[in-house]
Amino acid sequence: MDQLKRTMSELLLIDDDQELCELLISWLSQEGFNVRACHDGQSARAALAEHAPSAVVLDVMLPDGSGLELLKQLRSDHPELPVLMLSARGEPLDRILGLELGADDYLAKPCDPRELTARLRAVLRRTQPPPQSSQLELGDLCYSPVRGIVTVGNHEISLTLSEGRLLEALLHQPGEPLDKQQLAQLALGRKLTLYDRSLDMHVSNLRKKLGPHADGRPRILALRSRGYYYSA
Repeated sequence: MDQLKRTMSELLLIDDDQELCELLISWLSQEGFNVRACHDGQSARAALAEHAPSAVVLDVMLPDGSGLELLKQLRSDHPELPVLMLSARGEPLDRILGLELGADDYLAKPCDPRELTARLRAVLRRTQPPPQSSQLELGDLCYSPVRGIVTVGNHEISLTLSEGRLLEALLHQPGEPLDKQQLAQLALGRKLTLYDRSLDMHVSNLRKKLGPHADGRPRILALRSRGYYYSA
C-alpha cells in the first residue's frame, strides 16, 4: 500500500525534451496544475523519494534508461500513483507494453495539450475517495476501495488505480455484462477511441492478479459485443 501523501494538483513531468517540458509546464500551469519537471530517471527517482505527486507524466525514452523500467519501479513502490505514458514511440506494441506494465493511460507525441489535460483530469477524478468506505465482498474475494487492496483467500494484492476502479464497477453488477464504453467511463474516466485497447489491457492485468476461482473458472469473462462481467 502506498502511504505517500499527495497534493491533488501536483504533477511530475519526466521527459528529456526540455523544450517540450517548458511548453507543457506553461500550458498545464494555466490549467491549474503545479508541475515539476525531471529530465532523466535519476532525478525523477530523487524527486519521487522526496515527495509523491498527484500523478506522473512519463516519457518512454530517457537518457539514462528506459521509462518502462522506471514505470516498473513506480508500480512496485507506489501502486496507486496514476501514471500517464507520453512518448514519440506511438506504435501499438509500445502502448500495449506500457499498459501491461501498469500505466493508467498512454498518449503518443506529438499530442494536443488539451487532450493531455483532459486525460490527466480524468485520472485525477478517479483518485477522489469513494463515497462509501465499505468493502465489497463476493465469494472468496474482498476489495477495499479506500486501501486499493483486494484480498483473495488469504492473499492481499495491490491494484493500480485503473484496476481498482474496474474491479469495483464489475463487483457492483456481478454476472451482468458491462459494455466497454460504460466500463471505460467508470474505470478510466473517458470514452474509448477507435482501436483503443487500454481497457482490454487493464482487464488482462486484473485477471492475472486475481487468478481464477477455486474451481478453475475465470473471474472476469467477456461476452462478444456485450462487454465484460465478473462471474459470481
